[in-house]
Amino acid sequence: MKGSYLLVIYLERDVNIGTKAREFRLKKGYYIYVGSAMNSLEKRVARHFRKKKRLHWHIDFLLQKAQLLEAYLIPSEERLEEELSRILEKVFQGVEGFGASDVKVKTNLYYSATPPDGTMCNILNSRNLRWKRVKSSEGIMDWREENAEDRKS
Repeated sequence: MKGSYLLVIYLERDVNIGTKAREFRLKKGYYIYVGSAMNSLEKRVARHFRKKKRLHWHIDFLLQKAQLLEAYLIPSEERLEEELSRILEKVFQGVEGFGASDVKVKTNLYYSATPPDGTMCNILNSRNLRWKRVKSSEGIMDWREENAEDRKS
């Protein structure tokens, strides 16, 4: 299934996140990461829940030091990553240059001092998007089975 996703991440203390080419100073709090997976949404998000993996994207380096609380799966034939980032930048503080190398936005990572769940649900519902919140790889696989018909069409 194709689509986009939002990850809600908690960082329990201020840290420096070093990636292959940059370093980001992140403060304690909640972060929302916007991504897309136009090949397999389920596999991409399940990968983010795994602790052991090859470090490739900026988000991989952050997830080594932070806790992935939940993911919002947004199935769509259309790549919504930039649109979602533009919406989030109006509500949350962006971390410039994080994970946005292949899109026309300044970042794909946004900071919130408080849990962003209510705001996230409001944003997704206001856009009339189909979405599902999951808290684990198992939740993704359950959701995948529930939506098996969508993959056939």
